Amino acid sequence: MDASLSIRKLSKDYDANRVLKGIDLEVPAGRFVILLGPSGCGKTTLLRIIAGIADPSAGEILLNGRRIDGIAPEKRNFGLVFQTYALFPHMSVERNVAFGLEMRRVERSQITRRVAAALALVGLGDLATRLPRQLSGGQQQRVALARAIVIEPDVLLFDEPLSNLDAKLRDHLREDLRALQQKLGITSIYVTHDQSEAMALGDEIVVMKDGEIVERGSPIELYRRPTYRFTAEFLGMTNVVDAQIDADSCRLPWGAVSKLENPAAGDVEGVAIRPEDLRVEPTGTNPDGVVRQSMFMGASTHYWVESGGRTLRVVTSGGSSAILATGQGVKLVPPPSLHLLRTYRPVREAAA
Repeated sequence: MDASLSIRKLSKDYDANRVLKGIDLEVPAGRFVILLGPSGCGKTTLLRIIAGIADPSAGEILLNGRRIDGIAPEKRNFGLVFQTYALFPHMSVERNVAFGLEMRRVERSQITRRVAAALALVGLGDLATRLPRQLSGGQQQRVALARAIVIEPDVLLFDEPLSNLDAKLRDHLREDLRALQQKLGITSIYVTHDQSEAMALGDEIVVMKDGEIVERGSPIELYRRPTYRFTAEFLGMTNVVDAQIDADSCRLPWGAVSKLENPAAGDVEGVAIRPEDLRVEPTGTNPDGVVRQSMFMGASTHYWVESGGRTLRVVTSGGSSAILATGQGVKLVPPPSLHLLRTYRPVREAAA
């Protein structure tokens, strides 16, 4: 199951509307790649084209160097897991999981063995005879996952499979899904608009906007050192602050000075300060800002601090210290080094 996927100059038009604009993407064998972006960015359309459910207007898809965009979806040997479980309500769990193997005319003894193994992998071995209506939402999604992996696919495709689950169950199944993918080593592509899900699951995140790839990288790379403001703001909370740039350092509006991790001239949007990297210290004289709101979250406290006409988000770790009162003046202490952000230019603008 060492399958690599190549997507080259892929476009999709719906009448006069181009929803994918020349996508180029390499998915190495065994990697878990996340397509992340807001609603309408084209990520689900891209997944549907990879699966063969929709046809591209231009471009090509290659599996291990062999072009597959003209091949019917049922012949691509891809496993699909959708937002809706799409289980047959009149069939037992084991019959649902066996369905794809039966369509492939696999021998009965092989079907029995592979279905039992798939159900054991997702922790449902003792529920094989139940009907879908007798299962919880999380259990039904595990059945859908077992059905996808039992065919021993070259690639697994996920279209927001956890979005219908409650928060606690979603977190639990997310952990199981990541562990299962690492164990099986199946090349996987996963669509989501949830940045926490993307960072928890992915080896690599591909950030999309308006039918284009903005940037891609590991979760930690994109979170700590994004190139563009769009990525920084979409991938978690961040403060984007105007600053005076001076060679390899910057002066923030309240006077603090930090080094720059990536000195650059030209197309700069500001510096990124993650809320957990900005420290606040109470002060009674010459404050840099004033606490306007606080929210205790157990393991952390969130503050909204007004400074020079702008509101900054600050997250302090630990719940043992006293919470700063609304109206408290504070000193703002940035990290010793900061990261410059650029403005993302769509392909057509960048080429003009």
